[in-house]
Amino acid sequence: QVQLVESGGDLVQPGGSLRLSCAASGSIFSINTMAWYRQGSGKQRELVAGITSGGSTRYADSVKGRFTISRDNAKNTMSLQMNSLKPEDTAIYYCKANVLTYGETSYREVWGQGTLVTVSS
Repeated sequence: QVQLVESGGDLVQPGGSLRLSCAASGSIFSINTMAWYRQGSGKQRELVAGITSGGSTRYADSVKGRFTISRDNAKNTMSLQMNSLKPEDTAIYYCKANVLTYGETSYREVWGQGTLVTVSS
C-alpha cells in the first residue's frame, strides 16, 4: 500500500507565496514521474507541473515563471514553490506519483487527498 500526503495549503493574499509538499510512503520500490494537479471550484482537474526522476520538469503555461517543482528521490518527496500567487490559483492541489511497489511489475498511479490553497485579500 502506498500513500501520498500533501501539506502546505493555506489562505494567502494575492502576490504572496506558499510551498506545498508531498510525501510518499509505503512499500515503494521506485517512483518515476511525479506531478501536481489542481482543481478549482466548478473546474476540471488540470496539470500544474510535473517532474521526472531525472529532474526534467514541465509546467502549465499559467504558472510558468511563478511556480517551481522539485523532488528528493531519496526521501520520496516532492515540493511546489508558488510565488506571485493570483486569485485564479485558488484550488485544491493534488499530488500524483507513478509508483512501482515491491512485488509488482508495472507502475501505477497514486493520488493524494489534496490540500486547499486559497488566494484572496
